[in-house]
Amino acid sequence: MNRYSTLMLVAALLGAGTSQAQSLSAETKQAYNAIKGNLTRMAEKMPDDGYTFKASPDIRTFGELVGHVAESQTRTCSGVSGAAKQLSAKGKTSKGELVALLKESFETCDAAYNSLTDANATEVIKPPRGDVTRLGALVRNTTHDNEEYGYMAVYLRLKGVVPPSSDRK
Repeated sequence: MNRYSTLMLVAALLGAGTSQAQSLSAETKQAYNAIKGNLTRMAEKMPDDGYTFKASPDIRTFGELVGHVAESQTRTCSGVSGAAKQLSAKGKTSKGELVALLKESFETCDAAYNSLTDANATEVIKPPRGDVTRLGALVRNTTHDNEEYGYMAVYLRLKGVVPPSSDRK
């Protein structure tokens, strides 16, 4: 079989499989909702005094990580929605302030993810950090959230708290 025939066969098989799979937008929203739940529960599980805790002297506090996620999400998701918005965690150190900020950022992201469809997923948008597809920006946001969740899970473990993704109660 020549290379062209092989490529056509692979394309046909992949095409046949996609009719049974979820859409790209649905899978992206599912991944976002999973990390949204984990980050929200994590922020709520960390004791108040844990928000000023550093796993090592040279890195951010847990509260600073929560603030970073909120700021980053808001910047990305508002860019996807076409209405650039900034949140500032500067000066916020209490659990109450930072959980509220995180929830506000999720409201912004909910709108962006809910506006994602398979039809507009490849539309190029111009958020603050350069041209990208709508889908690409949201996948990057989910990836970043998962990376930060991984770091933050260490903080919880060091405080004797089981991270939400490991808590099987």
